[in-house]
Amino acid sequence: MPNLAVLASGSGSNFEALARALEPTEHECVLLVCDRAGAGAFERAALLGVPARHVSYTGRPRAEAEAEIEALLSEAGSDLVALAGFLRLLSPDFVRRRAGRILNVHPALLPAYPGLDALRRAWDAGEEVFGATIHLVDEGMDTGPVLRQGNLKRRPGESFEDLEARVHALEHELYRRTVLELLDGIAREGSPGGRR
Repeated sequence: MPNLAVLASGSGSNFEALARALEPTEHECVLLVCDRAGAGAFERAALLGVPARHVSYTGRPRAEAEAEIEALLSEAGSDLVALAGFLRLLSPDFVRRRAGRILNVHPALLPAYPGLDALRRAWDAGEEVFGATIHLVDEGMDTGPVLRQGNLKRRPGESFEDLEARVHALEHELYRRTVLELLDGIAREGSPGGRR
């Protein structure tokens, strides 16, 4: 069955939500790759039994780091790649090689507030409606085709931290549903090579 790999940079809460969502299915999360050696996602991967690797971008060309990531993805037999707080912009070449098979989650209703600190920027702008977007990754920053969005309204007197927690919960739900649907779709259409 088609399998998932996750690229992350931080605590890994979206990674964990995805990995746990696959547990009762025939799909598997076969790899976590982090670009930060101390990322909290490594601890989650250890608890979940998901193989995890650190790929450093420091002091080397992006193409070299991406070649290492690509080799790990191929070796693991991943059919779909989910970015979960991965704070690197993937090169056009990397994206083209896995066109339509790389997803990202973003804490805003794209096309509004692309890039970093989206939720904080929306809060500071006085927005009343917030949300999350799951989209395919293309060569731009948060510009790929939108697959799913969900929104929620700011509650009277709500703190930024409480809103942030609700947006994260929404992200987890939308991402789980989208990843499962895509993996099931890949299974139906027949997966290309690279199976383990």
